Amino acid sequence: MPDKLVRMLRSRPVEPAGARPVMLALGGDSGSGKTTLAEGLVAAIGPQRCTSVCVDDYHRYDRAERRALALTALRPEANYLDIMEQHLQMLATGQPILKPVYDHGTGTFARPVYVQPREFVIVEGLFPLYSKLSRACFDITVFLDPPEEIRHRWKIVRDTTSRGYTEAEVREELARREPDSAAYIRPQRRYADIVVRFAPAAGRADPPGTPLSAELLLRPTVQHPPLTGILLDDVRAAMNLNIIRDDDGTPVDCLRVHGHATAGEAQLLQKALWDGLAGGRTMPHGLGRLGDGTSSAPLAIAQELLLFHLTQEVYQR
Repeated sequence: MPDKLVRMLRSRPVEPAGARPVMLALGGDSGSGKTTLAEGLVAAIGPQRCTSVCVDDYHRYDRAERRALALTALRPEANYLDIMEQHLQMLATGQPILKPVYDHGTGTFARPVYVQPREFVIVEGLFPLYSKLSRACFDITVFLDPPEEIRHRWKIVRDTTSRGYTEAEVREELARREPDSAAYIRPQRRYADIVVRFAPAAGRADPPGTPLSAELLLRPTVQHPPLTGILLDDVRAAMNLNIIRDDDGTPVDCLRVHGHATAGEAQLLQKALWDGLAGGRTMPHGLGRLGDGTSSAPLAIAQELLLFHLTQEVYQR
């Protein structure tokens, strides 16, 4: 189905109400934080209202076959991207799919699973923004863009603790993947409505252990929340909004949430932002939760903004 037709179908009123889900894409390289961001959103919305899908399950070959063919999972020809596109179209129009399952622990395929789209569908993976057709399936698109040294550290921790790799094997794989990452994954950044980057605050010498700050580029491809009324003096220590130049030179709003803010400043910001955006709804528990059980205020703020976009899509229909 052409991408323009997908957009037309998704723009039409649907009966019964709610039959077409709100679709969110979380793209980015391996180990960039997509799953952590997605899990917080699912917990906040509630699994009874939200379906989460990983499109890295559409690999064409298992791990041993990729090794034999000298291919990485970041190469388009190593994945069934046409099947992924078909399934995204089906989910976007409220239809169930029989999704393949790739076991990242063993590097082999498992039994497919039946996936029924709920009110919200969160799609994460390497290729959700790769083609016009896949991008046409989404209401909001996000790209996770941490500095490479941080992404490498996250990937090493994840792959050595849950996927059976040694640190040397992960570093070797990162080096082998770099040309494909540069050619096929990082270019998808240009298509995101929001680019999220977790990194140390620039120009500061914060002590070790200081939480990472968040930088969100809010591109004008979607309508973002009115933040100027929220950014009063009592929360400016934790967050600021500026206009900067994007990679292509165009002006773009840049929201920075400071990891070095005190716990009190961060809590005040989270409450002010939620009160200003949520329309009286109760703030959900679990926002900002990291894999090690700790919490990050910048992550929680990023999740709050995405929750705003998801719920606004519902209200605008």
